[in-house]
Amino acid sequence: MATDYRHIVRQGLWENNVVLGQMLALCPLLAVTGTATNGLGMGLATTAVLIITGSLVSSLRRFIPVEVRIPIYILLIAGVVTLVDMVMNATLHALYQALGLFIPLIVTNCAILGRAEAFAAREPVHRAALDGLMMGLGFTLVLVTLGAVREILGTGALFADASLLLGEGLSFLELTVIPDYRGFLLLMLPAGGFLTLGFLLAAKRLLEHHWQRRGTAVGSSSSQLVLPAQKGCTLCSSSCNGAMT
Repeated sequence: MATDYRHIVRQGLWENNVVLGQMLALCPLLAVTGTATNGLGMGLATTAVLIITGSLVSSLRRFIPVEVRIPIYILLIAGVVTLVDMVMNATLHALYQALGLFIPLIVTNCAILGRAEAFAAREPVHRAALDGLMMGLGFTLVLVTLGAVREILGTGALFADASLLLGEGLSFLELTVIPDYRGFLLLMLPAGGFLTLGFLLAAKRLLEHHWQRRGTAVGSSSSQLVLPAQKGCTLCSSSCNGAMT
């Protein structure tokens, strides 16, 4: 059981990551990651939708006709996104305005429908909720990383206006990484998002290739280990000879 949970965690965070593994949800990824704050807000909203949608689909899977399951999944996703949209508008209005249209467009996120069809519809509620959590956290991690790289190299700051968008409790996140920095406009433009995403994908591939080579080298070296020939001893030679005969 623990192995299954570890597999779900590993799949969501790294191996089958929504962005780096499946190459999904690229539109909001590139649109809202001008800052790490916006990326964090969008990632948490998407995570909430993934968890609730996965739990609903899993709990209702025995009652949903197979022939009309896709429209029903989309209806459930739209209802959950509407709820999240209303909650963000009421509690985090500044972040709601900063993200704008991309909050309702979570409905069209292929990753949510894909996890509902491929995983939640076949698994119990607790596993579907864990899968939604891990997929959402993996997506959030990429959003924050991409936004942080673009923000630091583009403006020299990190988590700018976090207190205004996410609340006063997160004001400690606001940092000036490079003082008196004039900025690099390219990274704040859409082209900068594409370039940064390309470097992240390349880094993931290089890490996986490096780990694979290390694993192959360790496996080959261990398979070549040969136990040294043991010399006879006077203490147990009689018993050994007796066992051999």
